[in-house]
Amino acid sequence: MVEWVKKNKAWTIAIILIFLLAGWLRADFLTSVKHTVSHDTKYYDEMVHRLIDKGIYAYKEEVSNARVTPGYPLFMAGTYLLADALNVEPYPLIRWIQLLISVATLALIYVIAMLATRNKWVAMLAIIIGAVYHPFIWATGAVLTETLALFFLMAYLAMQLYAFRTQRKRDAAFAGVLLGLTVLVRAEFLPLFVPLYGVFLLQQWFRRRSGLMEATRSKWEVAKKVVLLGVITGLCVTATMLPWWIRNAVTLHEFVLTASQSNPFKAGTYPNKDYTDKIVDPTGLTQDEVAWARIKAGFTQQTWKYVKWYTVGKLEYTYNRMFFGSGHEPGFTVYPKGHNFHQLIVYSSLIPLLFLLWRWRHPAAMLAVVIFIMSLIRLLFVPEYRYNFTVMPLFIILSSWLAVYLLQRIKNAVRRGKAA
Repeated sequence: MVEWVKKNKAWTIAIILIFLLAGWLRADFLTSVKHTVSHDTKYYDEMVHRLIDKGIYAYKEEVSNARVTPGYPLFMAGTYLLADALNVEPYPLIRWIQLLISVATLALIYVIAMLATRNKWVAMLAIIIGAVYHPFIWATGAVLTETLALFFLMAYLAMQLYAFRTQRKRDAAFAGVLLGLTVLVRAEFLPLFVPLYGVFLLQQWFRRRSGLMEATRSKWEVAKKVVLLGVITGLCVTATMLPWWIRNAVTLHEFVLTASQSNPFKAGTYPNKDYTDKIVDPTGLTQDEVAWARIKAGFTQQTWKYVKWYTVGKLEYTYNRMFFGSGHEPGFTVYPKGHNFHQLIVYSSLIPLLFLLWRWRHPAAMLAVVIFIMSLIRLLFVPEYRYNFTVMPLFIILSSWLAVYLLQRIKNAVRRGKAA
């Protein structure tokens, strides 16, 4: 490592400057605005005080429940205890810790970009964009799950891509632990490793050798190896989640896989979030029964409206706008037209995504798999633009890949023109 730094002094200095810029922008944001405390943050605050003072883990209630996963509440509880020991307010301390987490996430984005594209210029451009991208800055001021969830998700993806490269059991195990921690903060990522291993198996089965598709080992041997790694990852996810499951079984006398929060599945059945829609009479029905009845009635009675909502409608609602954190005054921006920049990142990524459908054996295909799977999951539930936050680093990497490719093509064209 030391030798690499000595040989790449300019590159190392550039990376350090990017991280210093990211830290300074986030610190400037935290200290120059008044932060809005959202309703969710207030509920978390009540929950943490209840946990510390009474030993009761309960969200929005006075009796024990499992309405939210324990990752972020426990992070807050630990910070509250530290703030009490330091005799400081907990919210500012949480924000400063999230600043450090946000900057550390940039290092993980760099690693993912290198593992996926094998191009240092793509990795460099990705962290430059990540350093100044408004939602990544604003989220540090929000006492919400986003910053911590993004860190763990990027750590998992970096480790998972590395495990695919090494095919070592310990790397697969570590990836499982990191995914378990991610799920304990944001539950929707639980099934992510299954399709990733599925695509990895196909990549190993149909690897190209000298322009021909051939395998150095039999498909059965390859499958055994990949399945074993997947099982190890799954077992480590289970081991990480196990204390939460045991707590729910002992305290609540029921099995709760992730959380028992209110039903976003039902809320997602209202096209354009028009909750005045009375296509189904909910009297006497459970939330799930209402949801399925609405889907059945919607796709039969208002077919085009529901088809549009469950495809482009929800995707546009999720990805077209950027996450604004929990709010702040006055406004804080690094560059103008932030909304347009966000859209440029998202829509320019469509070109690499389409390319990866053709070159699905490429390591970067794993980024496309994550975006595709998480988008499918979003289609099932109520869409919120805050849900795009955790996959935006992948869009940034893909758009950076496209930008570097185009710049290299332009550079080569200019050289050929001069040579002619």
